[in-house]
Amino acid sequence: MRLYEALEKKLNKKELELVPRAFDMVGSIAIFNEFPKELKKKEKLIAETLMQLNPYIKTVAKKTGKYTGKYRTPKIAIITGEKTKETLHKENSISLRLNVETCYFSTRTATERLRVAKQVKKGDKVLVMFSGVGPFPCVIAKNAQPSLVYGIEVNKEAHTFALENIKINKLENVVVQQGDVKKIMPKIKETFNKILLPLPKKAEDYLDLALAKLKPKGKIYLYMFVSEYDFGAVKKAYQRRFKKVNLVECGRYSPGVSRICLELTV
Repeated sequence: MRLYEALEKKLNKKELELVPRAFDMVGSIAIFNEFPKELKKKEKLIAETLMQLNPYIKTVAKKTGKYTGKYRTPKIAIITGEKTKETLHKENSISLRLNVETCYFSTRTATERLRVAKQVKKGDKVLVMFSGVGPFPCVIAKNAQPSLVYGIEVNKEAHTFALENIKINKLENVVVQQGDVKKIMPKIKETFNKILLPLPKKAEDYLDLALAKLKPKGKIYLYMFVSEYDFGAVKKAYQRRFKKVNLVECGRYSPGVSRICLELTV
């Protein structure tokens, strides 16, 4: 990696081995996970070196804690560059404006968003629970031909960005609503061909709520974190309840634990 080559003359061997091996790029912001305490005095040097190698990076930041709170958002500290946590991110033919600290967003599920969009048929009605700044609704509306994409998000700031992102991408068939899905869902008169629950740690708690709004022969996309040793057991458990169950591994959460999507057909 070019970063390591550039740091070879700036750090000693032990320090070099401790440099994080990956970072997320959200728009023009590069975000590292927490640096080891041994690199505390070298963080700015590493960040500035990264910016020198990549002119498109305007800000380098780091996570200072895990995703926490009601909105599953991380604490972010800027190391160097522009003093902003707001950026414009591009993926799958869309643009998304967001604040990387106040809104939950993962670049690592971009491939999964497009995979799901390709399953949406012309005229389908799609519901995205926990829609955030609108990545799933916008990707689906841009890359498929649904008649309606409906999103629900409790985080007011994320919802405001979602409204902006719908306009940025010139999408006319996307509707988003701010509020608690438990309060909003019973009031929705529509039923849907496909319903997404992209909330891996708690999605199962909302499954019955989603099923109440699913059309006959419709499909649920249920996301969860599962040990790679439990794939078979999880799939078997849902096969008792659903006509067809397809398990798709769509990312790594931690060593031995994957992010999966259960495609559940009634």
